[in-house]
Amino acid sequence: MKDFKDNTRERKDSDVIRRLLSYMKPYRKEFILIVIFMFVGLGIQLLPPFLIGRTVDIVGSDALSRAEKIEFVIMLSIFFIIALTVGNVVQYIQSVMLQKVGQKTVVTLRDEVFNHIEHLAIGQINQVPVGKLVTRVTNDTNTISEMYTNVLLNLVKNVLHLVAILVVITLMSPKLTLYVVAVIPLVLFATYLFRKFSRASYRRVRANVSEVNAFLSENLSGMKVTQIFNQETKKKGEFKKHSGKLKQSYIQEILVFGIYRPTIYFLSMVGAVLVLYMGYQEVIAGIITFGMLFTYYAYVGDFFEPIQQLAEQFNSLQSAFASAEKVFDVLDTKPEITDKEDAIELQSFTGHIEFRDVWFSYIPGEWVLRGVSFKVKPGDTVAFVGATGSGKTTILSLIVRNYEIQKGEILIDGINIKDIKRSSLRRHIGQMLQDVFLFSGTIKDNITLRDDEVTLDEVKSASEYVGANTFIEKLPDAYDHVVLERGNNFSSGQRQLISFARAIVYKPSLMILDEATANIDSETEELIQESLEKMMNISTMLIVAHRLSTIQHADQIIVMQKGEIKETGSHQELLKLKGLYYNLYQLQYDEKENPQSVLMPQNA
Repeated sequence: MKDFKDNTRERKDSDVIRRLLSYMKPYRKEFILIVIFMFVGLGIQLLPPFLIGRTVDIVGSDALSRAEKIEFVIMLSIFFIIALTVGNVVQYIQSVMLQKVGQKTVVTLRDEVFNHIEHLAIGQINQVPVGKLVTRVTNDTNTISEMYTNVLLNLVKNVLHLVAILVVITLMSPKLTLYVVAVIPLVLFATYLFRKFSRASYRRVRANVSEVNAFLSENLSGMKVTQIFNQETKKKGEFKKHSGKLKQSYIQEILVFGIYRPTIYFLSMVGAVLVLYMGYQEVIAGIITFGMLFTYYAYVGDFFEPIQQLAEQFNSLQSAFASAEKVFDVLDTKPEITDKEDAIELQSFTGHIEFRDVWFSYIPGEWVLRGVSFKVKPGDTVAFVGATGSGKTTILSLIVRNYEIQKGEILIDGINIKDIKRSSLRRHIGQMLQDVFLFSGTIKDNITLRDDEVTLDEVKSASEYVGANTFIEKLPDAYDHVVLERGNNFSSGQRQLISFARAIVYKPSLMILDEATANIDSETEELIQESLEKMMNISTMLIVAHRLSTIQHADQIIVMQKGEIKETGSHQELLKLKGLYYNLYQLQYDEKENPQSVLMPQNA
């Protein structure tokens, strides 16, 4: 997890290439056809220098008449035009096929990354800024897309082009080819240095892009706080610092590439000058013709052109490799919570819950729960109260396996939850949290979570049951009313009622409410209180609440302190103990109130 969270692990290029190529396997037939088209195009690309050189020799020859020369030139021109047309058509088909296959490959990779992130434990996801995860799924996969749709095949094409030209010029003049080959070690050395420094610069670029995206994601979400506390200038300075680091890394990247390409161009000119000088000597000596020298010079120019293109492709390739390392770090992060191979698929459960000597810590050695044991009967409503940090919310998170306990057992209907598939477990649990998250879309979409199997009648029924219909049906589009980002066009109480309907519509066997009544107005609290009383009759319910007025009718109240259960009983039983619960209750009422009246039922 450390590699994924902090630093990208360096990988061998061969390992990165092998893994990237594995995503192309489903489309290998298409790629084979693309390669065939590439060879056809490469062959046609080698024709022009030969045809022009041949034309020069024919025109300068005294063996043919003027009419024969013109006829020959016309034939070569027609052949050249046909070859050029075929080459363009082949290149077009190849480009279209490559783009389609490349995009399909990247979609597969992008889906795999998103799916993998979804299966990571909540604790793992919370360790990484959202902006960095967004960068992995979007920016980094887009960079890899460029490799699939452009760089990789052109890289192979240029390498084959180099080999083909080297073979041709060797057959034409082995002596002249030696001068060309003499330059190649310098080219390879320059490429080696470029590869070494460019990879490091690209890693810095990708890391700084992630930092900028993470900063933007966090601060755009928290812009309201920034403006309230007049921190715009400070945040501007922080962003300028992150942006400056990104700029500097881009400059370093450009500097590396800016040195490499001119170096390759200079070496290509050295090779071309050597060929012209020595070739001219051989023309004078009658060893080769002028047309052959022209053809040879043209091929030498074509020989160094792919090398310069390789510089640009290496540039993109290094960027893709740096992005691939980031993406593979995500994919190689093993989920901390997984299902057993023989995990059970539950069709339903009665809601009998038992904690047996459960110990849990987020950080090793710092126990949040210490030997917690309790039982919940089917259909009962159990509330957890206590000071902040006492472990109430943690208990609810452990039941749905957001985290894994270190010691003890958690059982539902006598089955250890580790033996139940997580999807099956969570399917039968309705969760209502303090911070309600609403997705973009309509109210209906948010209640059904875009599940087409849930009908509009079921949505209306669930909304009516929890009282959400009182405001939904007053909206212009009712259940088709558009929800803004994060549900900002609704009050906190309205968002909470929508979340209640979302939980009810799936008919859960267990309902969990974590501070669901916090931060809402008194009028909405009364409506929510009525909804809670109805929901208590549906299934087993576990509640965490600071407002003790919402849990007075619970069948059992468990008082937590520093990760341990201190008191257990009903509302009246705990008040009679005059312990922790009694003190908590008194704090929420007027100190002048007669303590004895607290012992009387509220509706007596």
